[in-house]
Amino acid sequence: MISWNLLHGQKIPPTSSQDWQAEIVSAAKKVADELQPNFIALQEVDYFQSRSDLTNQTKLVAQSMQLKYWAYLPTLIGTPGEKWRSVKDLKNSIITESSLDKNPKASYGIALATNWPIKKLYVKKLGRSIIGMPLLIPKDNGKGVRFIYVKDEPRVALIAELENGYTIATTHLSFVPGVNVFQLNKLSSYLKKLPGLALLTGDLNLPANLPSKLSGFKSLISQATYPSWKPKIQFDYIMLRKSEIKSTSSIESIKSTATGISDHTPIGVEIQI
Repeated sequence: MISWNLLHGQKIPPTSSQDWQAEIVSAAKKVADELQPNFIALQEVDYFQSRSDLTNQTKLVAQSMQLKYWAYLPTLIGTPGEKWRSVKDLKNSIITESSLDKNPKASYGIALATNWPIKKLYVKKLGRSIIGMPLLIPKDNGKGVRFIYVKDEPRVALIAELENGYTIATTHLSFVPGVNVFQLNKLSSYLKKLPGLALLTGDLNLPANLPSKLSGFKSLISQATYPSWKPKIQFDYIMLRKSEIKSTSSIESIKSTATGISDHTPIGVEIQI
């Protein structure tokens, strides 16, 4: 099982131009070779964005990893950091491998792909911060980093109830301190209402294993994931509810390396229940 913030497939270090589809496919195949996933959770995913050559990045990742089922949930219509609007009807906005999207609109969001049949998909609104924050990002020339002020975006969770008994949530929480803790616990409470063995994955924007200390879930792996060129901080997690830890017979973390894209490295774990 893997969680990976794609940074919309941005090459690291950034270049003046890139073959977006080729970079996504190459990186996804590298991750698949290293980690051999049956499930991947994705964050910061582009869908038919002009900035990433009008690609369906979820589909590209799923096909490159030979994962049969996939689902993409837009969290906003438009382009983050530019002009965008929130998605009013999240449930009916989900796009899957069996969907026919005749008039695709540029959007950005979260996704998942798996070889395990999906029994049902759920969505959960988690809100957003009314204030933004300065964030550190790579410079356009690939040399060093710079600060930019970023407006917070709507935060949501996409949850897959699988036929194998797992219920797996993926999310990308706010970068604003305190707001992300509230969102984490809101999602944790919601998962109690759903059937199956609950796992919570994603970019939680909380360092130092804070999600384990501040929620009913425990991280299954300790691994720095950010920044990808010299990881020092863990923002990405795969978590199991603390009350279910004893039900696992085996948990093995799988180390991964930089993929050539994104400012995050993927994080992976093998679980046997």
